[in-house]
Amino acid sequence: MKIGKEIGSAALVADGYHARVDGCARLSVLFSVIGVWLGYPLADPIIGLLMTALILRIVWEAAQSVFTRLLDGVNPEVIDEIKEAANHTSGVEDVTDVRVRWLGHRLRAELNIAVSPELSVGGGHELAMKTKHELLHKLPFLSGVIFHIAPPHRSGFRWLRFP
Repeated sequence: MKIGKEIGSAALVADGYHARVDGCARLSVLFSVIGVWLGYPLADPIIGLLMTALILRIVWEAAQSVFTRLLDGVNPEVIDEIKEAANHTSGVEDVTDVRVRWLGHRLRAELNIAVSPELSVGGGHELAMKTKHELLHKLPFLSGVIFHIAPPHRSGFRWLRFP
């Protein structure tokens, strides 16, 4: 589970949960047998119910993680980190429309950044590369960033919609 969390693998974390449940089930069988052997016949059903509750809890946690990843879900904290890191880049005036999704074990981000209207195309490109560099160092699972650069009064995709 530790390695799965380090590399951002929801499947490996779920496999770790499965191994944990398997180990707990084996221990519960041992405790049930010992309890019945010591003369407590209710030990078996009580431990069985406790194990059922534990398994259901672990299955729920693993399912949430895997299904969130399947639906391209990303923790809101990640989006906030991206906005914060991009906003702290010198020359970026605003960050809007941040979209992030998982591609395997890596994150891919798209964001709009507002820059000075006097900035040249080359300057905008340099600012985007500088911002990308900051983001890639701040977020270990981020593998790529796509930018839309616009002046502050036209930042965001709202203005791109056509009638």
